[in-house]
Amino acid sequence: MGMQDPKSKNRRYLLGITFPMTVMYPAGKPEQVERLGPYLLELAREAEPSGVMFPLVIISHGTSGSPLVYRTLARHLARNGFIVGMPEHPYNNRNDNSLEGTVQNLANRPRHLRMATDWFFENKMFKEKLMPNAVSIIGHSLGAYTALAAAGGVPTSLPHETSDGKPQPIEVTQDHRIKSLVLLAPASVWFQAEGALRAVNLPILMLDAEKDLFTPLFHAQMIVGGVADPKKIQYRTVENAGHFSFLSPFPESMKSPTFLPSQDPPGFDREHFHKTLNADILDFLYTHHDGRCDD
Repeated sequence: MGMQDPKSKNRRYLLGITFPMTVMYPAGKPEQVERLGPYLLELAREAEPSGVMFPLVIISHGTSGSPLVYRTLARHLARNGFIVGMPEHPYNNRNDNSLEGTVQNLANRPRHLRMATDWFFENKMFKEKLMPNAVSIIGHSLGAYTALAAAGGVPTSLPHETSDGKPQPIEVTQDHRIKSLVLLAPASVWFQAEGALRAVNLPILMLDAEKDLFTPLFHAQMIVGGVADPKKIQYRTVENAGHFSFLSPFPESMKSPTFLPSQDPPGFDREHFHKTLNADILDFLYTHHDGRCDD
């Protein structure tokens, strides 16, 4: 599996700012253990992509989050024939969360996905390796909002997110290159208006968590009731899981009751769950693209 350094080439320009994007992809070069932030991963840094044509997956992290908390999922997809981009949403990440709870953040996030996708199709290393109509978005929590908005959802802000306390429509341009979505513990309250999700008409794998205190089950049910064709949704609730159970397992040194993303409800085995989660997402993406890509 190849990887490009998020601190070097993979930055996009947006309204005068840049944001980093970690990229993982199939590569023939031997892997070695490398440090990626606080994590150790086996990868081949800056290797050339192998194979011919691959589908593209963009992963959108949750509010105040980090792309690297989905590293094991990204690695699994890259090792099985996908090119994966993990952008860091500017001003809504763990290092700078200054736009959280604003209309600007809700409008910018889907644009980040479009810009990340554009980068791949313009980049010399990747543009000849990408299947043209095989873009998928994986979104967790607010990342699921981001995915839905990019795929045609029409969001409306909540009263506390505007300066005058009145809801307002959020301008988002649909990206027709997106062909499927994976929504994990989705946040959907911005799509309450009649018909807000009617233009979202594509296959969706959606998982929520039985013991989620941040995005309870009604968020997912709102999506089922709002999209153009509910039959295109594969939906299940993960028993005994919490909101952060969809994040990659953390090293023991990072697990602490004071670090909520590392915590699960009592008795939940995140390590075991992620083996199933990664396999289920891979199977869904294989099913809804033009077949597997061979090296």
